[in-house]
Amino acid sequence: MTIALTRSGSHHRAAFTAMASPCEVLVDTADPLEARLLAEAARDEALRIEHKFSRYRDDGAVAAINASAGRPVRVDDETADLLDFAARCHDVSDGAFDITSGVLRRAWRFDGGDAVPTRAACRALLPRVGWRRVTWRRPELVLPAGMEIDLGGLGKEYAVDRTAAELVRRTRAAVLVNFGGDLRASGRRRDGQPWRVGVERPGAPDGAALQLELAEGALATSGDARRFLLREGVRYPHILDPRTAWPVMDAPRSVTVLGDTCLEAGMLATFAMLAGADAEAFLRDQGVRHWVIR
Repeated sequence: MTIALTRSGSHHRAAFTAMASPCEVLVDTADPLEARLLAEAARDEALRIEHKFSRYRDDGAVAAINASAGRPVRVDDETADLLDFAARCHDVSDGAFDITSGVLRRAWRFDGGDAVPTRAACRALLPRVGWRRVTWRRPELVLPAGMEIDLGGLGKEYAVDRTAAELVRRTRAAVLVNFGGDLRASGRRRDGQPWRVGVERPGAPDGAALQLELAEGALATSGDARRFLLREGVRYPHILDPRTAWPVMDAPRSVTVLGDTCLEAGMLATFAMLAGADAEAFLRDQGVRHWVIR
C-alpha cells in the first residue's frame, strides 16, 4: 500500500489508508529516512491488525470464530485480550456494548439514504445477538451457530494504541498517530509545543468544531457524521442499542473523550453515545475530559 510522505515545518506527515479510514502519522523529525521507516512500520502494524480482526476477511481470527458453527475455537493471547476487554465492556454497559451485534447490519445500512427497516425486521435478528449466549473461557470460545462477532467497535482504537507503542519503541521523536480521527500522541515536539488537532464538525467534514492540543495520551471521537439514515426529516444515527436493534435516537451528534489510551477513550465515547440524552452526565460521572456536540 502506497504511503504519501510530505514535510511540514519541523515534522513529516505520512498518509495511507487502512481499516477503511484515512490514516496519518506525524513524526517530529527532520530526517526523511527516519520518517519513511516509521511510516512503513505504522502502515504494517495497521494492516496486520486489519487482516487479523476484520470481519470482511476470510483468513483472520474473527473469520475463524464466525465460521465455527458452534464448535469450540481456541484463540491466541492477542485475540483473547480483546475478547476479555469486550466482555468487560458488555458487563459495565449492561449489555449496551455487544460485539455480537454486527449481525444487525443485515437490517440497517447507514448510507445516508432513507431505507429505515421495520421494527419487526429488527426484532427478527435479536435471537442472533447477545454476548450472554457466548461461552468464553479463555482461551476457548464457543459461538452458537448463526451468530457472529464483530470487533469493529474497538479495532481502530486498538490499532492506534498498538501502532503508537511500536513507534515509541523505534524512535525518541515525538509522534502523533491518527487513524480516522482517533489519535494518540507520544510527547511534545522539539520546540516544546504539543500537537494541535481538530475535531470534525458533524455534517461539515471540511470544518473543525474544536481545536485541541495533545502532547500525551489519546483522543477518540464517536458520532454520526458519516453513517446515518434520514427519512421524513428524522435522522437515524448508526449507534444501535443491541438490546432493541434500534438506533439511540437522542444521542449527541458527536462525543470526544481524552484518555490514557485510545481504546479507553473510544469505549467511553461509545458508552456516552449509547447513553443518549444522558451522555454528558455519564461522562461527568467518569471524571474524564470530554467534548459533546449536539
